[in-house]
Amino acid sequence: MKRLGHVLGLIALAGVLSACTTTAPVDTYEISAPSLESAVRGSTRAQILIPDPTAIKTLDSEKIVVKPTPYTIEYLGGSQWSDRLPRMVQLRLLQAFENTGRVGAVGVPGQGLAIDYQLILEIRRFEIDVVGGRRAIIEISVKALNDRNGTVRRTNIFTATSPVTGASNDDFVAALDRAFNQISRDIVAWTLTLV
Repeated sequence: MKRLGHVLGLIALAGVLSACTTTAPVDTYEISAPSLESAVRGSTRAQILIPDPTAIKTLDSEKIVVKPTPYTIEYLGGSQWSDRLPRMVQLRLLQAFENTGRVGAVGVPGQGLAIDYQLILEIRRFEIDVVGGRRAIIEISVKALNDRNGTVRRTNIFTATSPVTGASNDDFVAALDRAFNQISRDIVAWTLTLV
């Protein structure tokens, strides 16, 4: 009986201690998919697959990257993405293609498309650059892969920047969202001229 009381006391103590270590809530952000109906030319009947983008570990997470110097990485305090960054980029880019209404079909692995082309994406930068004057910088390498014969039709590196116009986390994320909207437009327009 004495032992049972001791065990119950330890359980109660663990509960009290775990309640003391709660962390402050974190703001959760998303990037948007641009509306591109009139922003791009061309159309295609091709079916396009967007596999999971690759990225280095610092970008392959829910954390929002800030570069205070060219060689150091920090994360935006009190904030996070709503999903892993590569997954969010993949799905928002898919939505950007769909929003044009100018593509036969676009999807991700597992959706059963009869694929004509794959867009192989590598996220190289998706950050707030403090050194260069507080701006959002996004750089994504894209390979248009002909899925029928396995050849790369073309490769391009897309870069977009947007100034940060305030000092809050919302301002940092808004700059990243503007840069992503620009890079999405560029990737969609480039792809529609190829396929």
